[in-house]
Amino acid sequence: MTTTNAETAPALTSFFATAAIACFTYALLTIIVLHVLRPDYAPASHMISDYGVGPYGWVMVTWFVATSCGCLMLLLGLSRSGLNSITARLGVLLLGIASIGLLVSAVFPTDLAGGPRTRAGEIHTISFLVNIGSIIVATVLLSLSFGSSPRWRTYRSTAVVLTLLILVAFVIQFRTLHRGMPYGLANRLFVAVLFAWFLATAFRLRTLARG
Repeated sequence: MTTTNAETAPALTSFFATAAIACFTYALLTIIVLHVLRPDYAPASHMISDYGVGPYGWVMVTWFVATSCGCLMLLLGLSRSGLNSITARLGVLLLGIASIGLLVSAVFPTDLAGGPRTRAGEIHTISFLVNIGSIIVATVLLSLSFGSSPRWRTYRSTAVVLTLLILVAFVIQFRTLHRGMPYGLANRLFVAVLFAWFLATAFRLRTLARG
């Protein structure tokens, strides 16, 4: 019996969603492991990117790669899920930009606070800003676009609440970017709520694909 496109489309979307969940879960576990491997990095005074500097820098590289792949899998799944509005398409495009930017962040490690400035660190900072901007706008656009799709409408309120938490965490991050402030903890809060949006959206995508 020949498999039709109607049969393979949901299966492929489910695969993308599951792959995204696996990538984001790996990234979260990696951060936990890095806290154990580098107890000398005080969470309050070190950004997550700082784990890319030192003997376990390669572990942080895999975090960037996994997060990049997670964004790629999520955008591929969302693009096949019936979200056809311009808002949704722009959100998906921005996820693609972030996916590329995260790979740039993986290749060029950050500079530690108080240490020498390097070209690699400057590139990392630029990619960081691009990634953050792209992802925040993508979550806003996609969360709003969920309301225009009957299949996604019931998830919109959850997505919007998580997006508001992302925006609040971003403001806290921005306000604490000063010496003596717990900017490292703010950075972890931002990543935590961001991954909550990623995982919640990926799980909903998989549920719809299997529904």
